Amino acid sequence: MKTNIRILSVFLLLCILVSCFVSCQPETPGTTTTQQGGTTLPEWVDYAGLVKFNPNSGRAYQEVTMRLHIDGDTTHFDTPPIKVTDTKTISILKARYLSIDTPESTGLIEEWGKKASNFTKEKLSSATSIIVESDTDTWNADSTGDRYMVWVWYKTADMTDYRNLNIELLQEGYARVKGTDHSYGQVAWDATQQAIAYRLRVHSKDPDPDFYRGEAIELDVKQLATVDLSIYEGKTVAFDAVVIKNYSQGLYVQAFCEETQMFHGMYVYYGFSFKELSMLKVGNLLRIVGTVQYWEGGNTYQISNIQYAPYNPSSPRNIQVLAKNQEIVYKLTTPDQFVNGKVDVTVLDKDGEETIKTFKYAQLALNTAIEMKNLTVTDVYTTQSDTDSNGAMTLTCTAEGKTITVRTEVLRDAEGNVVTADYFEGKTIDVKGVVEVFNNKYQIKLVSLNDAIVHE
Repeated sequence: MKTNIRILSVFLLLCILVSCFVSCQPETPGTTTTQQGGTTLPEWVDYAGLVKFNPNSGRAYQEVTMRLHIDGDTTHFDTPPIKVTDTKTISILKARYLSIDTPESTGLIEEWGKKASNFTKEKLSSATSIIVESDTDTWNADSTGDRYMVWVWYKTADMTDYRNLNIELLQEGYARVKGTDHSYGQVAWDATQQAIAYRLRVHSKDPDPDFYRGEAIELDVKQLATVDLSIYEGKTVAFDAVVIKNYSQGLYVQAFCEETQMFHGMYVYYGFSFKELSMLKVGNLLRIVGTVQYWEGGNTYQISNIQYAPYNPSSPRNIQVLAKNQEIVYKLTTPDQFVNGKVDVTVLDKDGEETIKTFKYAQLALNTAIEMKNLTVTDVYTTQSDTDSNGAMTLTCTAEGKTITVRTEVLRDAEGNVVTADYFEGKTIDVKGVVEVFNNKYQIKLVSLNDAIVHE
């Protein structure tokens, strides 16, 4: 019996020693190290640092600077002139990130979309050097023909090597893999599998904690024009307004306020995902339900994420047509009113008490339709670029001793020819347009040549 006890004791001692020996071994790549929810996870691999930028790969590449942040997987970059085809040279590269798809955060807003967008912006904003790299020796446009599919590499002041932002978005769970038939396709796949194993963000079973799920906050256009919209950013709001212009995958809408005796307005971006375009006709009075979003390109707030579910037409989240064929009023405005006008408005202070606040007239008229007469065009600047704005004009006008800026889109005459500076320069004009702000200065946007009368 004693012999058996000795044998058992020796056996237990050996087990303890072996266990200690195994547990004390140094970790190596690929070993299991972490427990989460009872599941053993592989050791974390920094795939974004594992791949290396190779300037001798034969793939087309260019060092760039960030011009405009769009969302998690789309960025506009300034670049030296790049010849993208035999007949086309660009100096602004609209980049669509290869092999990834981040949740939407512009026209449509999805969970984790804003976080993915902020992650990309933070990485590029802190970068001291950014390189975009094609997957081949040429620059390859996406299906829009306007954006180019690239790998994005960045480096900060404290880094010696570039990091691949596409792969980093995948490994951090901010994006899903979209195709692996690329130079770094296998790494993209491996980074995604790791994020899935760790249940990071888009692969998590937990909801995005910052995604607004509450009911729509009922507002009116006066409140949209007079409150600090940052307090509503990311939240769903609802208001009624009439469509006055349909422009660039978006709407200008306005509604009349009895107190101010003015129209107040908003730009509503519907993007490429909204399909019920017949609802968005000029003259339709809409109940708009959407998300307040800051638009960096215009340095202003807009409404996005509008939806309509035809299978659930009574959904309170739906945009609705309340009436059709409403009159579009272009409020006749004097130059002095536009430049110097002030309006007192009753608003609520931070304690919820009513108070009188003075606003600039143009600020309250932002995004609304106005008419201004007898403007003398003293100077015309024509945009020359490889963007859609090539041929757009900025008209510097004077009237009643005031300077008014009119910014046109690319205008075409009845024959389809682009209207040039000599059409306006030195002439007196009446314009109907939408109030917008650029570089903190208010101006009138002229969208159609039909909205301008030139006095001979």
